[in-house]
Amino acid sequence: MSNPEHGKIYLVGAGPGDPELLTLKAHRLLREARLVLHDDLVPREILALAGPHAQVVNVGKRCGAKRITQAEINDMMIEASRAGKDLVRLKSGDPAIFGRLGEELDALNDADVPFEIVPGITAGIAAAASLGMSLTDRRTASRLLIASAHHASEQAARESAPGSKQDWSGLSRGDTTLMIYMPGHGLEGLRDELLEAGLAKDTPAILVSNATTRRQRYRHTTLAEIATGTQLAAPSVLLIGRALDRARGGARASREVSLLIDQAAAALASK
Repeated sequence: MSNPEHGKIYLVGAGPGDPELLTLKAHRLLREARLVLHDDLVPREILALAGPHAQVVNVGKRCGAKRITQAEINDMMIEASRAGKDLVRLKSGDPAIFGRLGEELDALNDADVPFEIVPGITAGIAAAASLGMSLTDRRTASRLLIASAHHASEQAARESAPGSKQDWSGLSRGDTTLMIYMPGHGLEGLRDELLEAGLAKDTPAILVSNATTRRQRYRHTTLAEIATGTQLAAPSVLLIGRALDRARGGARASREVSLLIDQAAAALASK
Protein backbone atom coordinates (compact mmCIF):
# COMPACT_ATOMS: atom_id res chain seq x y z
CA MET A 1 0.00 0.00 0.00
CA SER A 2 1.25 3.51 -0.84
CA ASN A 3 2.03 5.90 2.01
CA PRO A 4 -0.93 8.31 2.27
CA GLU A 5 1.50 11.11 3.20
CA HIS A 6 3.25 10.82 -0.13
CA GLY A 7 2.43 13.20 -2.95
CA LYS A 8 0.89 11.74 -6.09
CA ILE A 9 2.64 11.55 -9.45
CA TYR A 10 0.46 12.25 -12.49
CA LEU A 11 1.98 10.86 -15.69
CA VAL A 12 0.16 13.06 -18.18
CA GLY A 13 -0.02 12.89 -21.97
CA ALA A 14 0.49 16.32 -23.54
CA GLY A 15 -0.80 15.15 -26.91
CA PRO A 16 0.82 15.95 -30.26
CA GLY A 17 1.24 19.70 -29.71
CA ASP A 18 -2.10 21.43 -30.26
CA PRO A 19 -3.22 22.79 -26.84
CA GLU A 20 -6.86 22.18 -27.78
CA LEU A 21 -6.15 18.44 -28.07
CA LEU A 22 -5.28 18.14 -24.38
CA THR A 23 -7.82 16.22 -22.33
CA LEU A 24 -9.82 18.25 -19.81
CA LYS A 25 -8.13 16.29 -17.02
CA ALA A 26 -4.65 17.07 -18.33
CA HIS A 27 -5.56 20.77 -18.56
CA ARG A 28 -6.90 20.81 -14.98
CA LEU A 29 -3.86 19.04 -13.56
CA LEU A 30 -1.53 21.48 -15.28
CA ARG A 31 -3.43 24.43 -13.83
CA GLU A 32 -3.26 22.93 -10.32
CA ALA A 33 0.33 21.64 -10.42
CA ARG A 34 3.08 23.15 -8.28
CA LEU A 35 5.78 21.14 -10.05
CA VAL A 36 5.84 20.07 -13.71
CA LEU A 37 8.59 17.90 -15.21
CA HIS A 38 8.17 17.99 -18.97
CA ASP A 39 9.64 16.42 -22.08
CA ASP A 40 11.67 18.59 -24.44
CA LEU A 41 9.06 18.07 -27.18
CA VAL A 42 6.18 19.64 -25.23
CA PRO A 43 5.56 23.04 -26.91
CA ARG A 44 5.52 26.29 -24.96
CA GLU A 45 1.82 26.83 -25.80
CA ILE A 46 1.01 23.84 -23.59
CA LEU A 47 3.53 24.73 -20.89
CA ALA A 48 1.85 28.16 -20.71
CA LEU A 49 -1.23 26.41 -19.33
CA ALA A 50 0.58 25.63 -16.08
CA GLY A 51 -0.59 27.62 -13.07
CA PRO A 52 1.20 30.86 -12.12
CA HIS A 53 2.84 29.28 -9.08
CA ALA A 54 4.08 26.15 -10.86
CA GLN A 55 7.75 25.31 -11.13
CA VAL A 56 8.21 24.08 -14.71
CA VAL A 57 11.34 22.00 -15.32
CA ASN A 58 12.57 20.70 -18.68
CA VAL A 59 13.80 17.11 -18.29
CA GLY A 60 13.98 16.37 -22.01
CA LYS A 61 16.31 13.76 -23.46
CA ARG A 62 16.61 14.57 -27.16
CA CYS A 63 19.09 12.84 -29.49
CA GLY A 64 22.68 13.84 -28.82
CA ALA A 65 23.89 15.19 -25.48
CA LYS A 66 21.61 14.30 -22.57
CA ARG A 67 21.05 16.99 -19.95
CA ILE A 68 19.51 14.50 -17.55
CA THR A 69 19.28 10.73 -17.28
CA GLN A 70 16.15 8.63 -16.87
CA ALA A 71 17.35 7.56 -13.42
CA GLU A 72 17.64 11.21 -12.37
CA ILE A 73 14.09 11.90 -13.56
CA ASN A 74 12.86 8.93 -11.56
CA ASP A 75 14.66 10.24 -8.48
CA MET A 76 13.13 13.71 -8.90
CA MET A 77 9.63 12.25 -8.97
CA ILE A 78 10.25 10.05 -5.94
CA GLU A 79 11.82 12.89 -3.91
CA ALA A 80 8.88 15.20 -4.69
CA SER A 81 6.40 12.53 -3.65
CA ARG A 82 8.20 11.82 -0.38
CA ALA A 83 8.18 15.56 0.33
CA GLY A 84 4.39 15.42 0.07
CA LYS A 85 4.19 17.19 -3.30
CA ASP A 86 1.87 16.25 -6.13
CA LEU A 87 3.71 16.38 -9.44
CA VAL A 88 2.82 16.38 -13.12
CA ARG A 89 5.20 14.39 -15.30
CA LEU A 90 4.22 15.82 -18.69
CA LYS A 91 5.09 13.57 -21.61
CA SER A 92 4.52 14.37 -25.28
CA GLY A 93 1.86 12.38 -27.09
CA ASP A 94 0.57 9.46 -25.03
CA PRO A 95 2.74 8.38 -22.08
CA ALA A 96 2.35 4.68 -22.87
CA ILE A 97 3.58 4.86 -26.48
CA PHE A 98 7.39 5.02 -26.77
CA GLY A 99 7.62 7.38 -23.80
CA ARG A 100 9.69 5.15 -21.45
CA LEU A 101 6.67 4.96 -19.20
CA GLY A 102 7.49 1.40 -18.16
CA GLU A 103 10.79 2.44 -16.57
CA GLU A 104 9.13 5.25 -14.65
CA LEU A 105 6.35 2.98 -13.42
CA ASP A 106 8.92 0.43 -12.21
CA ALA A 107 10.72 3.14 -10.22
CA LEU A 108 7.51 4.52 -8.70
CA ASN A 109 6.23 1.06 -7.78
CA ASP A 110 9.56 0.10 -6.22
CA ALA A 111 9.50 3.32 -4.16
CA ASP A 112 5.86 2.75 -3.11
CA VAL A 113 4.84 6.09 -4.66
CA PRO A 114 1.21 6.66 -5.73
CA PHE A 115 0.66 7.55 -9.37
CA GLU A 116 -2.00 7.95 -12.03
CA ILE A 117 -1.67 7.76 -15.82
CA VAL A 118 -3.57 10.35 -17.85
CA PRO A 119 -3.58 9.31 -21.54
CA GLY A 120 -3.07 11.69 -24.43
CA ILE A 121 -3.53 11.68 -28.20
CA THR A 122 -0.51 10.05 -29.79
CA ALA A 123 1.30 11.68 -32.73
CA GLY A 124 0.45 9.03 -35.33
CA ILE A 125 -3.28 9.28 -34.73
CA ALA A 126 -3.06 13.07 -34.78
CA ALA A 127 -1.05 13.03 -38.02
CA ALA A 128 -3.67 10.93 -39.78
CA ALA A 129 -6.48 13.15 -38.51
CA SER A 130 -4.70 16.31 -39.66
CA LEU A 131 -4.48 14.86 -43.18
CA GLY A 132 -8.15 13.91 -43.25
CA MET A 133 -7.67 10.15 -43.53
CA SER A 134 -8.63 6.88 -41.89
CA LEU A 135 -5.86 4.51 -40.81
CA THR A 136 -8.17 1.48 -40.89
CA ASP A 137 -10.46 2.03 -43.85
CA ARG A 138 -12.31 -1.30 -44.06
CA ARG A 139 -11.82 -1.40 -47.85
CA THR A 140 -8.03 -1.35 -47.62
CA ALA A 141 -6.79 -2.01 -44.08
CA SER A 142 -7.80 -4.37 -41.29
CA ARG A 143 -4.70 -3.97 -39.09
CA LEU A 144 -2.75 -1.10 -37.55
CA LEU A 145 0.83 -1.75 -36.49
CA ILE A 146 2.68 0.76 -34.29
CA ALA A 147 6.48 0.49 -34.23
CA SER A 148 9.59 2.52 -33.44
CA ALA A 149 12.28 2.71 -36.11
CA HIS A 150 14.64 4.38 -33.64
CA HIS A 151 14.67 1.37 -31.31
CA ALA A 152 15.15 -1.03 -34.21
CA SER A 153 18.08 1.01 -35.55
CA GLU A 154 19.79 1.06 -32.15
CA GLN A 155 19.46 -2.69 -31.83
CA ALA A 156 20.87 -3.26 -35.31
CA ALA A 157 23.82 -1.03 -34.52
CA ARG A 158 24.61 -2.91 -31.30
CA GLU A 159 24.09 -6.42 -32.57
CA SER A 160 25.37 -8.13 -35.67
CA ALA A 161 23.74 -11.49 -34.96
CA PRO A 162 20.80 -12.70 -37.06
CA GLY A 163 17.45 -11.60 -35.69
CA SER A 164 18.65 -8.15 -34.58
CA LYS A 165 16.43 -6.43 -37.18
CA GLN A 166 12.80 -5.56 -36.67
CA ASP A 167 10.51 -8.42 -37.69
CA TRP A 168 8.22 -7.07 -40.44
CA SER A 169 6.99 -10.48 -41.57
CA GLY A 170 3.35 -10.74 -42.56
CA LEU A 171 3.15 -7.24 -44.03
CA SER A 172 3.21 -8.44 -47.61
CA ARG A 173 -0.49 -9.28 -47.52
CA GLY A 174 -1.00 -5.52 -47.80
CA ASP A 175 -3.90 -4.94 -45.41
CA THR A 176 -1.74 -3.37 -42.68
CA THR A 177 -1.26 0.33 -41.99
CA LEU A 178 2.15 1.00 -40.44
CA MET A 179 2.63 3.85 -37.97
CA ILE A 180 6.37 4.21 -37.45
CA TYR A 181 7.69 6.59 -34.81
CA MET A 182 11.13 8.21 -34.80
CA PRO A 183 12.05 7.29 -38.39
CA GLY A 184 15.00 9.69 -38.12
CA HIS A 185 17.83 9.31 -40.61
CA GLY A 186 17.47 5.54 -41.02
CA LEU A 187 14.92 5.67 -43.81
CA GLU A 188 17.07 3.77 -46.32
CA GLY A 189 17.53 0.82 -43.98
CA LEU A 190 13.87 0.88 -43.01
CA ARG A 191 12.83 0.92 -46.68
CA ASP A 192 15.08 -2.05 -47.45
CA GLU A 193 13.73 -4.07 -44.51
CA LEU A 194 10.12 -3.43 -45.52
CA LEU A 195 10.78 -4.31 -49.15
CA GLU A 196 12.56 -7.47 -48.05
CA ALA A 197 9.49 -8.34 -45.94
CA GLY A 198 7.42 -8.27 -49.14
CA LEU A 199 5.80 -4.83 -49.05
CA ALA A 200 5.30 -3.45 -52.57
CA LYS A 201 7.48 -0.59 -53.79
CA ASP A 202 4.44 1.51 -54.72
CA THR A 203 2.86 1.27 -51.25
CA PRO A 204 1.78 4.83 -50.30
CA ALA A 205 3.76 6.55 -47.54
CA ILE A 206 3.37 9.89 -45.78
CA LEU A 207 6.02 11.43 -43.54
CA VAL A 208 4.48 13.97 -41.14
CA SER A 209 6.54 16.39 -39.05
CA ASN A 210 5.26 18.32 -36.00
CA ALA A 211 1.72 17.04 -36.41
CA THR A 212 -1.11 19.45 -35.44
CA THR A 213 1.22 22.40 -34.78
CA ARG A 214 1.83 25.50 -36.87
CA ARG A 215 5.13 23.88 -37.90
CA GLN A 216 3.42 20.84 -39.41
CA ARG A 217 4.84 19.67 -42.72
CA TYR A 218 4.25 16.47 -44.64
CA ARG A 219 5.58 14.62 -47.68
CA HIS A 220 3.38 12.22 -49.65
CA THR A 221 5.50 9.57 -51.39
CA THR A 222 5.86 5.78 -51.80
CA LEU A 223 7.80 3.16 -49.86
CA ALA A 224 10.46 3.01 -52.57
CA GLU A 225 10.99 6.78 -52.37
CA ILE A 226 10.83 7.48 -48.62
CA ALA A 227 14.60 8.02 -48.37
CA THR A 228 14.72 10.55 -51.23
CA GLY A 229 13.59 14.15 -51.39
CA THR A 230 13.36 16.67 -48.57
CA GLN A 231 13.82 15.24 -45.09
CA LEU A 232 11.47 16.73 -42.52
CA ALA A 233 12.34 17.94 -39.05
CA ALA A 234 11.84 15.87 -35.91
CA PRO A 235 9.57 14.95 -34.27
CA SER A 236 8.06 13.04 -37.14
CA VAL A 237 6.00 9.94 -37.80
CA LEU A 238 5.90 7.78 -40.91
CA LEU A 239 2.61 6.31 -42.14
CA ILE A 240 2.69 3.48 -44.71
CA GLY A 241 -0.12 1.46 -46.23
CA ARG A 242 -2.87 1.17 -48.84
CA ALA A 243 -5.27 3.12 -46.63
CA LEU A 244 -3.20 6.21 -47.48
CA ASP A 245 -4.50 6.00 -51.06
CA ARG A 246 -7.66 7.62 -49.70
CA ALA A 247 -5.86 10.50 -47.96
CA ARG A 248 -7.57 13.30 -49.88
CA GLY A 249 -7.26 17.01 -49.22
CA GLY A 250 -4.10 16.63 -47.19
CA ALA A 251 -2.73 20.05 -48.06
CA ARG A 252 -6.05 21.73 -47.29
CA ALA A 253 -6.36 19.89 -43.97
CA SER A 254 -2.79 20.79 -43.04
CA ARG A 255 -3.41 24.47 -43.74
CA GLU A 256 -6.62 24.40 -41.70
CA VAL A 257 -4.78 22.83 -38.76
CA SER A 258 -2.12 25.56 -38.89
CA LEU A 259 -4.83 28.22 -38.88
CA LEU A 260 -6.57 26.65 -35.89
CA ILE A 261 -3.30 26.43 -33.96
CA ASP A 262 -2.58 30.11 -34.64
CA GLN A 263 -6.05 31.04 -33.44
CA ALA A 264 -5.70 28.91 -30.29
CA ALA A 265 -2.28 30.42 -29.49
CA ALA A 266 -3.67 33.96 -29.94
CA ALA A 267 -6.62 33.15 -27.66
CA LEU A 268 -4.32 31.78 -24.96
CA ALA A 269 -2.02 34.81 -25.19
CA SER A 270 -4.96 37.17 -24.69
CA LYS A 271 -6.01 35.53 -21.41
